[in-house]
Amino acid sequence: MANATNNRPLSPHLQIYKPIPTMVASIVHRITGGALYFGTLLVAWWLIALASGPAYYDWVNWAMGTIIGRLILIGYTWALVHHMLGGLRHFMWDLGHGFEKHFTTKLAKASWVASICLTALIWVIVLIVR
Repeated sequence: MANATNNRPLSPHLQIYKPIPTMVASIVHRITGGALYFGTLLVAWWLIALASGPAYYDWVNWAMGTIIGRLILIGYTWALVHHMLGGLRHFMWDLGHGFEKHFTTKLAKASWVASICLTALIWVIVLIVR
């Protein structure tokens, strides 16, 4: 009897679960929340550069204007938008709406599409205004 209990798993694990849109949306919501901490450091760096004088400000603008800098800024923008949309989804649930399985799945998929489209729109506007 003791051998039978030693060989069984303690609880289901990730190998058993099939990723579904709502599960992935929840995980990515947490990841983007963490990423926003690092993105906020970029905003603080830019503000410090602004207060430090034109030479340092120009250097930070140059660094953020490189390919890697732009990719980081685009990633930060996407994380901000995706996390905001996830927050709105959670707010809707806090109000007691949208708990039906088919609706939550559609909403999780829509948050991906909307976050990508809104990020692209934001960057198109940034590039036009610039």
